[in-house]
Amino acid sequence: MTMTTAEADKILADNFAPWVLELGLTVEGLDDQRAILRLPWSPRLAREGGALSGQALMAAADTATVLAVSAARGAYGPMTTVQQSTAFQRAVSGSDVLIEAVVTKLGRRMAFADITMTDGGTGEIAARASTVYALLG
Repeated sequence: MTMTTAEADKILADNFAPWVLELGLTVEGLDDQRAILRLPWSPRLAREGGALSGQALMAAADTATVLAVSAARGAYGPMTTVQQSTAFQRAVSGSDVLIEAVVTKLGRRMAFADITMTDGGTGEIAARASTVYALLG
């Protein structure tokens, strides 16, 4: 049974640090192996020169992975990031970013995901990431 966006929003609200919630992430869509989040543009998240900071993108990718893994498992459970690798391809300025996390392998103790971050204004890929999570519960 596919998790709803309302259920994913509740996981986000109940399980993430206040500074992550301040990113303003919203859940745009889910299926049994994927979560799509929107990171709204904010000058508070921009670095010198006006581009969205890499730290904001990495936090959004990490957060999207938790929701994608939760959707794949059918519910939220404790997990922790083991590894995250991010490659930035182009700057984003003045546009929301869509973050799509896809679970590529879900095991009993580990989960793997690929994340694509797309400039909502141009549709161009801004960054890609891969993550590995330890499933704790």
